[in-house]
Amino acid sequence: MEITIYSSFLPHDDAEAALAFYRDALGFELRKDVGYNGLRWLTVGPVGQPGTSIVLHPPAVDPGITEDERRTIAEMMAKGTYASLLLATEDLDGAFERVQATDAEVVQEPTDQPYGVRDCAFRDPAGNMVRIQEVR
Repeated sequence: MEITIYSSFLPHDDAEAALAFYRDALGFELRKDVGYNGLRWLTVGPVGQPGTSIVLHPPAVDPGITEDERRTIAEMMAKGTYASLLLATEDLDGAFERVQATDAEVVQEPTDQPYGVRDCAFRDPAGNMVRIQEVR
């Protein structure tokens, strides 16, 4: 049996800002733009990798979530502690320069970590932590 990661979900609180970050800063392509009841779900992914996608979704729209949980999610998103994503590239410095040229919040410049990886980190417009690791 072979199982692959097809889609991961990250919340967004501004569809246009999220699209600009993932398309313009990271170079992803928009694959789907679905609206429902005034909300938008955006599916983006790396060009040339159609089997891997990220669904950017409105936070806390699940009908099973309570108002208290919605408030907690909004607070965590505002602090940047709700969701994260780890990406990889062979050209970390180039990726860092491309993202840094946008208005993305830099959390960490490219750094050799003591545990053996070299990476950098940004926050997307919704506060999600996006780490980019160098593939050697």
